[in-house]
Amino acid sequence: MAHLKLKDRALGSVQGVLFDKDGTLSHSEPRLIELADARIEEAGRQFSLQGASATMLQELDDLLARTYGRCEGGVIPDGTLAVASRHHNLLSTATVFCQMNLSWPQSLILAQEVFDHVDRHRQTLHPDGDPIELLPDAARLLRELSAAGIICAVISNDTTEGIENFLHQHHLNDCISGLWSADHHPAKPDPGAVEGLCSQLGLTVENCALIGDADTDLLMARQAGIGLTLGYVAGWHREPTLTAHEHLISHWSELTATKDAMSKA
Repeated sequence: MAHLKLKDRALGSVQGVLFDKDGTLSHSEPRLIELADARIEEAGRQFSLQGASATMLQELDDLLARTYGRCEGGVIPDGTLAVASRHHNLLSTATVFCQMNLSWPQSLILAQEVFDHVDRHRQTLHPDGDPIELLPDAARLLRELSAAGIICAVISNDTTEGIENFLHQHHLNDCISGLWSADHHPAKPDPGAVEGLCSQLGLTVENCALIGDADTDLLMARQAGIGLTLGYVAGWHREPTLTAHEHLISHWSELTATKDAMSKA
C-alpha cells in the first residue's frame, strides 16, 4: 500500500481513495447556479400559464430558491441542489408545487416537465455535455495517487453518464478505476454505496479513504467502516461546514502520496 501525507502530517497507508465529484473534484457551482435559475424560471413560466398572480410567482421563486439552496453569490454547499440526486431534487420541487396548491400527482407531473424542459434546453446549448471546470491541482493529485499504486474511484449522486462525461472531458479515465453513481443501488448516502464500490474494485473498506465536501458523504463513509475520512472545503464560494471529518483539506496541493518502499520490486 501507499502512504498519504497532508501537509507535513502522515495519514497512514491506504489501498484506495473514493472521491466525491461535485465540489470536491469539480468546480460545479457555476453549472448549479445556471441549473437552479433555469428551473426556477421555467417553473415560473409554467405557473404564469396557469394564471398565477405576481404575488404567487414571487412566493414560488422564493420557495424554490430556498429549496435548492440558491443564495446570493452562489449555491449553499450542503443544500439540496449541491448534495442531493436529481430524483431527490425533483421530489423537493414537487413538494414546493404542493405548497402552491397543486395536488401531489399534478406536482410530480409538472416537476418532471420543468426538469425535462430545462434538460432539453441545456442539451441544445451543450451537446457534448456541460463543461465543468476541474478544481486546481486535482488532476495532479489523481495521477500521483495512481502512480503510487492507490486505486482511485468516484462516488457521486450524479448519473453514470454525467460522471463519465466529466472524466472524459478532463482525460482522467486512466487514473479512475471505478465509479458509483445515482444509477447504482444503493446510492449515496447509504453506507452500502461505499461497500458496493469497494467490493467492485476488490478493496477492503477499512483500508480506504473517502474525500468529500459534505457531512452526508463523511458520515456515510464512517458508517461503512472506512479507514480515513477527509473533508475538502475549497470547492464553493462559501466554505462548507463539516463535522464528520478526521482532517480537512483546503487545497489539493496539501495532499501527497508516496509509494511504500517494500512494494517497489
